[in-house]
Amino acid sequence: MTGAGADAVTVGVVVLTMGDRRQELQALVESVAAQEGPPATVVVLGQGVELPPLPAGAAAVELPENLGIPGGRNAGVQWLREHGGVDVVVVLDDDGLLPRTDTLRLVREAFTDNPRLGIVSFRIVDEEGLTQRRHVPRLGASDPLQSGPVTTFLGGAHAIRMRVIEEVGEFPASFFYAHEEADFAWRALDAGWEIDYRADTVLRHPRTEATRHAVYYRNTGRNRVWLAKRHLPAVLVPVYLASWAAYTLAQRPPLSGLRQWWAGFFEGVRVPCPPRRPIRWRTVWRMTRLGRPPII
Repeated sequence: MTGAGADAVTVGVVVLTMGDRRQELQALVESVAAQEGPPATVVVLGQGVELPPLPAGAAAVELPENLGIPGGRNAGVQWLREHGGVDVVVVLDDDGLLPRTDTLRLVREAFTDNPRLGIVSFRIVDEEGLTQRRHVPRLGASDPLQSGPVTTFLGGAHAIRMRVIEEVGEFPASFFYAHEEADFAWRALDAGWEIDYRADTVLRHPRTEATRHAVYYRNTGRNRVWLAKRHLPAVLVPVYLASWAAYTLAQRPPLSGLRQWWAGFFEGVRVPCPPRRPIRWRTVWRMTRLGRPPII
């Protein structure tokens, strides 16, 4: 749907930064300002750092400490609530860029056309226009240009209907980094919302590896356990964790990384991360029909 219906959808953009990508951040905010249609409300949050000067129209919020990715996003959503609220929250990496001017218009139209659409996952492309396999939220060697329903979404480039956040709750701040999107996605699916991967909504982002983050291995191991303990039916918890342990070993990570992964895994077993709210079996079946049963 085009025209007034989609234009009535208000959009807020949340960007988290550690203050070390000043040029990239400015270019991103300028690319948001260049979008077609009604202007988005933009808030940039410094994770315990002083923010550089921002382009006109972008709000600057300096958090007293690094809250982690989910905690920072929650702070951004809260700021949007306190400043009038929006219908859709868009989260973008601070070193990303919207190369097209119709991206937010496409987001508005997607949510207008489908009242049960809860989340849109963008396509992330590198400097050469290619999409890394890890940036396609489907199993198998899926075509990144193929849009469709999925069971999770990309953290660095997505849009969420604010009503979904109000209904299922915010991101799990205790995760700090890794798998907070899966946690949120499972709750959204269990509440009956749909998630779409949209190849036509594009964020350009430098080609990177997830292992560049110092906490990658430990948090990945820990948060996988927490995810299972929080949301899987009890019988599926050991199946899911065994599946991910086997997958991790098959990837042959460096010995130091493997040690960190196991340390995080056993931390997740030992340390609780409430609340426990298992998804329903019909959600398990729905995820299976979408090609990603919650044991993989």
